[in-house]
Amino acid sequence: MGNLLQGKVCIVTGAARGIGRETALLFASEGATVAVNDSRTGSADDWISQSGLCGNLCPYYFDISDPSAVRANVMDIKKRYGHIDVLVNNAGVEFNELIGMISRENMETMFNVNVYGMIEMIQAVSRVMARNENGGSIINISSMVGLRGNAGQLVYSATKGAVIAITKSAAKELAPKKIRVNSIAPGLTQTEMMEQADIEKLQGRIHNICMGRVAQPKDIAGGCLLLASDHSGYISGQVLPVDGCTMM
Repeated sequence: MGNLLQGKVCIVTGAARGIGRETALLFASEGATVAVNDSRTGSADDWISQSGLCGNLCPYYFDISDPSAVRANVMDIKKRYGHIDVLVNNAGVEFNELIGMISRENMETMFNVNVYGMIEMIQAVSRVMARNENGGSIINISSMVGLRGNAGQLVYSATKGAVIAITKSAAKELAPKKIRVNSIAPGLTQTEMMEQADIEKLQGRIHNICMGRVAQPKDIAGGCLLLASDHSGYISGQVLPVDGCTMM
Protein backbone atom coordinates (compact mmCIF):
# COMPACT_ATOMS: atom_id res chain seq x y z
CA MET A 1 0.00 0.00 0.00
CA GLY A 2 1.12 3.53 -0.78
CA ASN A 3 0.20 6.95 0.52
CA LEU A 4 -0.25 9.12 -2.56
CA LEU A 5 -3.83 9.87 -1.51
CA GLN A 6 -3.43 9.63 2.25
CA GLY A 7 -6.17 11.58 4.02
CA LYS A 8 -8.13 12.33 0.85
CA VAL A 9 -11.84 11.62 0.52
CA CYS A 10 -12.80 10.48 -2.97
CA ILE A 11 -16.01 9.67 -4.83
CA VAL A 12 -15.93 7.24 -7.76
CA THR A 13 -19.19 6.87 -9.70
CA GLY A 14 -20.15 3.72 -11.57
CA ALA A 15 -17.71 1.82 -9.39
CA ALA A 16 -19.33 -1.60 -9.05
CA ARG A 17 -17.20 -3.05 -11.84
CA GLY A 18 -14.64 -2.35 -14.54
CA ILE A 19 -12.73 0.93 -14.56
CA GLY A 20 -14.64 2.31 -11.58
CA ARG A 21 -13.91 -0.69 -9.38
CA GLU A 22 -10.20 -0.72 -10.24
CA THR A 23 -9.99 3.02 -9.59
CA ALA A 24 -11.71 2.72 -6.22
CA LEU A 25 -9.42 -0.15 -5.19
CA LEU A 26 -6.28 1.70 -6.31
CA PHE A 27 -7.29 4.88 -4.51
CA ALA A 28 -8.05 2.94 -1.31
CA SER A 29 -4.69 1.17 -1.53
CA GLU A 30 -3.05 4.61 -1.70
CA GLY A 31 -4.65 5.70 1.56
CA ALA A 32 -7.85 7.37 0.36
CA THR A 33 -11.31 6.97 1.82
CA VAL A 34 -13.49 6.14 -1.18
CA ALA A 35 -17.25 6.54 -1.55
CA VAL A 36 -18.07 3.77 -4.04
CA ASN A 37 -21.10 4.79 -6.07
CA ASP A 38 -23.32 2.69 -8.28
CA SER A 39 -26.98 2.82 -9.24
CA ARG A 40 -27.55 -0.87 -8.49
CA THR A 41 -28.05 -1.46 -4.77
CA GLY A 42 -25.66 -4.08 -3.38
CA SER A 43 -23.62 -4.37 -6.58
CA ALA A 44 -20.29 -3.50 -4.92
CA ASP A 45 -20.83 -5.21 -1.57
CA ASP A 46 -19.11 -8.51 -2.38
CA TRP A 47 -15.86 -7.15 -3.80
CA ILE A 48 -15.62 -4.51 -1.08
CA SER A 49 -15.93 -7.16 1.63
CA GLN A 50 -13.27 -9.29 -0.07
CA SER A 51 -10.85 -6.45 -0.81
CA GLY A 52 -9.06 -6.25 2.52
CA LEU A 53 -9.69 -2.49 2.33
CA CYS A 54 -13.16 -2.35 3.88
CA GLY A 55 -12.11 0.49 6.17
CA ASN A 56 -11.33 2.65 3.14
CA LEU A 57 -14.32 1.76 0.94
CA CYS A 58 -17.92 2.73 1.60
CA PRO A 59 -20.77 1.98 -0.84
CA TYR A 60 -23.23 4.71 -1.82
CA TYR A 61 -26.05 3.49 -4.04
CA PHE A 62 -27.80 6.23 -5.99
CA ASP A 63 -28.56 7.25 -9.59
CA ILE A 64 -26.37 10.18 -10.66
CA SER A 65 -29.08 11.29 -13.13
CA ASP A 66 -31.40 11.99 -10.16
CA PRO A 67 -30.53 15.54 -8.97
CA SER A 68 -32.12 15.16 -5.53
CA ALA A 69 -30.30 11.85 -4.92
CA VAL A 70 -27.01 13.43 -5.98
CA ARG A 71 -27.40 16.37 -3.61
CA ALA A 72 -28.50 14.22 -0.67
CA ASN A 73 -25.69 11.70 -1.03
CA VAL A 74 -22.94 14.25 -1.67
CA MET A 75 -23.98 16.13 1.46
CA ASP A 76 -24.06 12.87 3.41
CA ILE A 77 -20.48 12.14 2.33
CA LYS A 78 -19.44 15.66 3.31
CA LYS A 79 -21.16 15.34 6.69
CA ARG A 80 -19.65 11.91 7.34
CA TYR A 81 -16.05 12.67 6.35
CA GLY A 82 -15.82 16.43 6.64
CA HIS A 83 -14.55 17.15 3.13
CA ILE A 84 -14.37 15.81 -0.45
CA ASP A 85 -11.08 16.03 -2.32
CA VAL A 86 -11.48 13.96 -5.48
CA LEU A 87 -14.38 13.11 -7.78
CA VAL A 88 -14.04 10.54 -10.56
CA ASN A 89 -17.02 10.80 -12.90
CA ASN A 90 -16.84 7.29 -14.33
CA ALA A 91 -20.49 6.21 -14.54
CA GLY A 92 -21.59 5.76 -18.13
CA VAL A 93 -24.05 4.01 -20.41
CA GLU A 94 -23.31 2.83 -23.94
CA PHE A 95 -25.62 1.75 -26.76
CA ASN A 96 -24.11 1.28 -30.21
CA GLU A 97 -26.50 1.98 -33.07
CA LEU A 98 -26.05 2.89 -36.71
CA ILE A 99 -27.44 6.15 -38.07
CA GLY A 100 -31.03 5.53 -39.06
CA MET A 101 -31.42 2.92 -36.32
CA ILE A 102 -30.89 5.22 -33.33
CA SER A 103 -33.40 4.75 -30.55
CA ARG A 104 -34.66 7.95 -28.94
CA GLU A 105 -34.99 6.10 -25.63
CA ASN A 106 -31.37 4.93 -25.72
CA MET A 107 -30.23 8.39 -26.78
CA GLU A 108 -31.97 10.01 -23.82
CA THR A 109 -30.58 7.38 -21.42
CA MET A 110 -27.01 8.02 -22.58
CA PHE A 111 -27.32 11.79 -22.27
CA ASN A 112 -29.07 11.52 -18.90
CA VAL A 113 -26.22 9.51 -17.39
CA ASN A 114 -23.13 10.42 -19.41
CA VAL A 115 -23.77 14.16 -19.60
CA TYR A 116 -26.54 15.44 -17.32
CA GLY A 117 -25.61 13.14 -14.45
CA MET A 118 -21.97 14.18 -14.70
CA ILE A 119 -22.95 17.85 -14.58
CA GLU A 120 -25.10 17.19 -11.49
CA MET A 121 -22.11 15.55 -9.77
CA ILE A 122 -19.75 18.38 -10.72
CA GLN A 123 -22.19 20.98 -9.41
CA ALA A 124 -22.77 19.27 -6.06
CA VAL A 125 -19.17 18.24 -5.39
CA SER A 126 -17.54 21.49 -6.54
CA ARG A 127 -19.60 23.41 -3.96
CA VAL A 128 -18.05 21.22 -1.26
CA MET A 129 -14.55 21.35 -2.73
CA ALA A 130 -14.68 25.16 -2.88
CA ARG A 131 -14.56 25.18 0.92
CA ASN A 132 -11.29 23.21 0.96
CA GLU A 133 -8.09 25.15 1.50
CA ASN A 134 -6.47 23.18 -1.33
CA GLY A 135 -9.51 22.85 -3.58
CA GLY A 136 -9.81 19.45 -5.20
CA SER A 137 -9.54 17.34 -8.33
CA ILE A 138 -12.37 16.32 -10.65
CA ILE A 139 -11.63 13.60 -13.21
CA ASN A 140 -14.15 12.96 -15.99
CA ILE A 141 -13.96 9.70 -17.93
CA SER A 142 -14.52 10.46 -21.59
CA SER A 143 -13.36 8.24 -24.47
CA MET A 144 -11.16 8.30 -27.54
CA VAL A 145 -14.36 8.15 -29.61
CA GLY A 146 -15.23 11.54 -28.14
CA LEU A 147 -12.06 12.89 -29.73
CA ARG A 148 -12.19 11.22 -33.14
CA GLY A 149 -15.61 9.56 -33.49
CA ASN A 150 -16.43 6.02 -34.55
CA ALA A 151 -18.90 4.44 -36.96
CA GLY A 152 -21.91 3.00 -35.18
CA GLN A 153 -21.36 5.17 -32.09
CA LEU A 154 -22.78 8.54 -33.11
CA VAL A 155 -24.72 9.21 -29.91
CA TYR A 156 -22.18 7.65 -27.54
CA SER A 157 -19.42 9.66 -29.23
CA ALA A 158 -21.55 12.80 -28.88
CA THR A 159 -21.92 12.25 -25.13
CA LYS A 160 -18.19 11.70 -24.71
CA GLY A 161 -17.40 14.76 -26.81
CA ALA A 162 -19.70 16.67 -24.46
CA VAL A 163 -17.69 15.32 -21.50
CA ILE A 164 -14.55 16.84 -23.00
CA ALA A 165 -16.26 20.20 -23.50
CA ILE A 166 -17.61 20.06 -19.93
CA THR A 167 -14.10 19.36 -18.66
CA LYS A 168 -12.54 22.36 -20.40
CA SER A 169 -15.27 24.80 -19.39
CA ALA A 170 -15.43 23.59 -15.78
CA ALA A 171 -11.63 23.79 -15.50
CA LYS A 172 -11.69 27.47 -16.47
CA GLU A 173 -14.57 28.33 -14.15
CA LEU A 174 -13.31 26.40 -11.11
CA ALA A 175 -9.59 27.24 -11.35
CA PRO A 176 -9.91 30.33 -9.09
CA LYS A 177 -11.28 27.99 -6.40
CA LYS A 178 -8.21 25.70 -6.75
CA ILE A 179 -10.35 22.95 -8.22
CA ARG A 180 -8.65 21.12 -11.08
CA VAL A 181 -10.78 19.45 -13.76
CA ASN A 182 -9.29 16.96 -16.22
CA SER A 183 -10.45 14.08 -18.37
CA ILE A 184 -9.15 10.59 -19.06
CA ALA A 185 -9.93 9.36 -22.59
CA PRO A 186 -9.59 5.56 -22.55
CA GLY A 187 -8.99 3.62 -25.70
CA LEU A 188 -10.56 0.19 -26.19
CA THR A 189 -10.69 -1.33 -22.70
CA GLN A 190 -11.36 -4.89 -21.54
CA THR A 191 -14.60 -4.37 -19.64
CA GLU A 192 -17.96 -6.12 -19.56
CA MET A 193 -19.19 -3.50 -22.05
CA MET A 194 -16.52 -4.56 -24.54
CA GLU A 195 -17.19 -8.25 -23.98
CA GLN A 196 -20.79 -7.72 -25.09
CA ALA A 197 -19.65 -6.22 -28.40
CA ASP A 198 -19.08 -8.10 -31.66
CA ILE A 199 -15.36 -8.98 -31.45
CA GLU A 200 -15.05 -9.22 -35.25
CA LYS A 201 -16.13 -5.59 -35.59
CA LEU A 202 -13.45 -4.59 -33.06
CA GLN A 203 -10.54 -6.25 -34.87
CA GLY A 204 -9.71 -3.16 -36.94
CA ARG A 205 -9.54 -1.00 -33.82
CA ILE A 206 -7.42 -3.57 -31.98
CA HIS A 207 -5.03 -3.75 -34.95
CA ASN A 208 -4.46 0.01 -34.68
CA ILE A 209 -3.19 -0.17 -31.09
CA CYS A 210 0.58 0.23 -31.34
CA MET A 211 1.20 -1.42 -27.97
CA GLY A 212 -0.51 -4.55 -29.28
CA ARG A 213 -3.20 -5.04 -26.63
CA VAL A 214 -6.42 -3.51 -25.40
CA ALA A 215 -6.31 -1.57 -22.14
CA GLN A 216 -7.12 -3.21 -18.84
CA PRO A 217 -9.22 -1.29 -16.29
CA LYS A 218 -6.15 -0.92 -14.06
CA ASP A 219 -4.42 1.02 -16.89
CA ILE A 220 -7.17 3.63 -16.77
CA ALA A 221 -7.13 3.64 -12.96
CA GLY A 222 -3.43 4.52 -13.07
CA GLY A 223 -4.19 7.63 -15.10
CA CYS A 224 -6.86 8.58 -12.59
CA LEU A 225 -4.37 8.19 -9.72
CA LEU A 226 -1.98 10.62 -11.40
CA LEU A 227 -4.68 13.26 -11.81
CA ALA A 228 -6.05 12.69 -8.30
CA SER A 229 -2.67 13.06 -6.61
CA ASP A 230 -0.83 16.24 -5.69
CA HIS A 231 1.76 15.37 -8.36
CA SER A 232 -0.64 16.87 -10.92
CA GLY A 233 -1.28 20.02 -8.91
CA TYR A 234 -0.67 22.35 -11.88
CA ILE A 235 -2.56 20.31 -14.47
CA SER A 236 -6.12 21.33 -15.36
CA GLY A 237 -8.34 21.46 -18.43
CA GLN A 238 -6.49 18.58 -20.07
CA VAL A 239 -7.60 15.40 -21.81
CA LEU A 240 -5.24 12.49 -21.16
CA PRO A 241 -5.56 9.68 -23.72
CA VAL A 242 -4.86 6.28 -22.18
CA ASP A 243 -4.98 4.24 -25.37
CA GLY A 244 -1.71 2.32 -25.82
CA CYS A 245 -0.65 4.66 -28.64
CA THR A 246 -3.59 4.05 -30.90
CA MET A 247 -3.01 5.24 -34.46
CA MET A 248 -5.31 8.04 -35.64
